[in-house]
Amino acid sequence: MSKKDIFSQISELELSSGNLHSELGTLKQKIKTLLEENKRLSIENQQLRKVLKRETADPIQKAEAPPKISSASPAPMEAPQLSADQAAVGEGYDNLARLYHEGFHICNLYYGHLRTEGDCLFCLSFLNKD
Repeated sequence: MSKKDIFSQISELELSSGNLHSELGTLKQKIKTLLEENKRLSIENQQLRKVLKRETADPIQKAEAPPKISSASPAPMEAPQLSADQAAVGEGYDNLARLYHEGFHICNLYYGHLRTEGDCLFCLSFLNKD
């Protein structure tokens, strides 16, 4: 074997090991992305199961609650009448508060994303506005 052949074989081996290294890096990045997505989806699935459990438990509890009958009760007080705009604002606020308590962001920075690290100061400041 000549010196030139050995040098060319080493060059080819170096090139192929470089290609293998870059392919391993790409695969490692893909695995990292898949693991992160799997974790995010697992957390979201867990949150959705809690919501589903709560939503399916509420009608059952309402159906099982005994009716309240009292013969000597005074006439019920009527709730103050709200305009359509006030009712819509209250309903929207309630929906956002429900979404936040289900574990989703309601702030303009991360709206709709799953909250993974506890409370969000932006969301809380939005909920506490007067």
